Amino acid sequence: MTCSNPLSGNPQKIFSTRMMCSLRQLLRNYLNNRRLCRNRLVTKDGHCNIEYGNVKYKNFFAYVLDFWTTFVEIRWRFVIFLFVASFTLSWFIFGLIWYWICRNNGDLAWQNPPKGHKPCVLNVYGLTTAFLFSLETQTTVGYGGRDITPYCPGGIALLIIQTLVGAIINCFWCGVVMTKIALPKKRVKTIRFSEVAVICPNKDGLRLQIRVANLRKSLMIGSQIFGKLLRTKVSSEGETTILDQVNVDFTVEAGKDSLFFVCPLTLCHVIDKTSPFFEMAVDTLYQQEFELVVFLDGTNESTSSSCQVRTSYIPQEIMWGYKFLPIISRSNEGKYHVDFSNFAKVEPVPTASCAQCFSNEKCHKHLSTQGVNNRSFEVINIYDPINATKM
Repeated sequence: MTCSNPLSGNPQKIFSTRMMCSLRQLLRNYLNNRRLCRNRLVTKDGHCNIEYGNVKYKNFFAYVLDFWTTFVEIRWRFVIFLFVASFTLSWFIFGLIWYWICRNNGDLAWQNPPKGHKPCVLNVYGLTTAFLFSLETQTTVGYGGRDITPYCPGGIALLIIQTLVGAIINCFWCGVVMTKIALPKKRVKTIRFSEVAVICPNKDGLRLQIRVANLRKSLMIGSQIFGKLLRTKVSSEGETTILDQVNVDFTVEAGKDSLFFVCPLTLCHVIDKTSPFFEMAVDTLYQQEFELVVFLDGTNESTSSSCQVRTSYIPQEIMWGYKFLPIISRSNEGKYHVDFSNFAKVEPVPTASCAQCFSNEKCHKHLSTQGVNNRSFEVINIYDPINATKM
């Protein structure tokens, strides 16, 4: 019994067979995606997949010295836990000190203070009431049931110290929360790269293209784009270099520097003799082991904070012989429209099977007219809308 040809006859057996095949395919796809994620240095959403081992104990102490960055970078669950713990612990510690002051002055209920006794704090008779007074003092609640008297200089000094400490704790956590909320890494969530890269012909040769879009109307000022090709390189002397980095330049029609990032852009890398993709061909691309990491630097127009967006492409995510569909149109009324449904869609184009076919070198490679089939992505036909003009 196979998935392509299930048993005929019993509908229940046919349904169960198809269900098992679907689950098996989902599991296979899930395991394949996990394998690809483990093999990446940079994930699709920009996180670096790297582990640090054999870090000495003294190096961990550096995280304590740089405590501000440590608090800003830790997860929200730990921030909330430390927030609650810091306030609760400070209330309890100062409550113990208030209990000790009242005990030395003979104010507690079990000490049976005589008539006419002048207490340090009114209505503090035990540890519970001392904790409540500490909480009311630091949070400036002031219910009116417990208050300090002018007869204990030590109590007045402690009141000043606790008020200052409470203000410092409040300011610290307000700064941490506001900094975490305003982190530039949150802005990169609204900048989207295409899931695949394509290789298509140009008048001067082949070019590798990717797409990037800004989902917000606020601009990224001074945007710059560049790439790094990461691979393992073995020299002629037999020396192995892991994560050898090769520069990959990207350009757009508007230029390379200070991109006008008001609409989705198609980034191009010309595959010439200086390109690391020049020696690759359609039949050897998927046999390569490399990772193309693309970086986009810019300054957020709204917050003036710098941020960097990263993504990566492995050979299985580069489609040879395809090009992206146009997504920008202009109506007869002069309005521009961006159709994000075509953001990641591609169509096949006649493409040479290697970049050397466009150079002066002799090359007997044939032309690919159908491109490289990739079932993971949808290929559609382009049609011109009646009221729109392609750009």
